[in-house]
Amino acid sequence: MLKRVAVLCSQRAPGLLYLLNRSADRGVTFEIVCVLTSDPEFAEEVRVERRGIPTLSHPIRTFDGSRREYDAETAKRLEPFMPDLIVTDGYLYLLTEPMLRTYRSRIVNLHYADLTLRLPDGSPAFPGIRAVKRSLAAGVTETRATVHLVDQGIDAGPPLVVSWPFPVSPLVEEMRTLDATDAFKAYVYAHQQWMMRTASGPLMAAALRLIASGRIDLDAWARQPPVDARPWTLDRDGYLLEPIPDVAAVVR
Repeated sequence: MLKRVAVLCSQRAPGLLYLLNRSADRGVTFEIVCVLTSDPEFAEEVRVERRGIPTLSHPIRTFDGSRREYDAETAKRLEPFMPDLIVTDGYLYLLTEPMLRTYRSRIVNLHYADLTLRLPDGSPAFPGIRAVKRSLAAGVTETRATVHLVDQGIDAGPPLVVSWPFPVSPLVEEMRTLDATDAFKAYVYAHQQWMMRTASGPLMAAALRLIASGRIDLDAWARQPPVDARPWTLDRDGYLLEPIPDVAAVVR
């Protein structure tokens, strides 16, 4: 079933142009019906508009009201486009009850950390916009990006699809040992850009494919504790690996 998708972003939408230009699923399993930015404009705006997709500017910094009121207005602006699914791609703000209620179990987010890594209380090990920096500072040997179902927590909803691993250079540990904060900061930026530029679009396309085909039931996914979620894996060659340990199921 073709899914009508609305994209929320801030200064940029890292995976959007891949969905529009390179995903074979566009027009088959999903269609982008609009893009709403929390900023006056976003980096990909002109290229999106050239493809006939409406873009909506809803600047949060100049909005005269609470976060709940802002999200209620966001939901109102999206309503004419009748989206089946909301994708937050580079959206820098935590969604509140008006959006979570209007699109219950229908909002997915792209996050640059492995959300299968959980703390003892079940919360994600590396939530938030500085997830790559925190992951590297913690000494991980590889990172992954995740598409997850959005709930009221910060990147706390169940993971749907995780990317292939991005190995961390041994230079990171040496920089930490030498207290080379400037070099560490530069590496964090480069590593995040590597993830952003290579995984964002393919990972989002894979999640939309699984949702549209019914292989991921978002309502069922929302009912399970996030710590129990067993996501699909997207490998570097674009193959989806089904989360069944005793069956080597691979779906292109």
